[in-house]
Amino acid sequence: MGSYLGSIISSGKQSTEENEEDETSRMAISSLQAREEEIQRKKMEVKERVELQLGRAEEESRRLAQIWEELEVLGDPLRKEVAMVRKRIDMADRELKPLGQSCQKKEKEYKEALEALNEKNKEKSLLVTALMESLQMLAESDRLRLKKLDELGKNIESIH
Repeated sequence: MGSYLGSIISSGKQSTEENEEDETSRMAISSLQAREEEIQRKKMEVKERVELQLGRAEEESRRLAQIWEELEVLGDPLRKEVAMVRKRIDMADRELKPLGQSCQKKEKEYKEALEALNEKNKEKSLLVTALMESLQMLAESDRLRLKKLDELGKNIESIH
């Protein structure tokens, strides 16, 4: 009987601990979601800036190509300067490419981390459900054992 009361008391403690763990989990998930949103917002800002830079670089490259053709026709002495500017634009294009790739890589890593988080939350939920079922089965088993002990006690009393 003392074991039964100890079980009930520890079950109450477990319930409080579970509530605290659930609250901690909810707070962690909420914090993670806020960080996720901030990361998404910053990622979109960087992505927009990269796309804007790429658009500018492409437009400048087209304009310089057109200017280059016109200079070829004229044989203007500014040819060297235009060639240098063109080279600098090409270098900018080469520098922008890895930035875009880095952005895509980080986006992929983010998605993988989010998927792993969701999987662990599902696993925790299943474990909590299994624990609750086990506790219910344990309580039912204790109830049946007490009933059987009462019956045995009555049988002993009826023998005397």
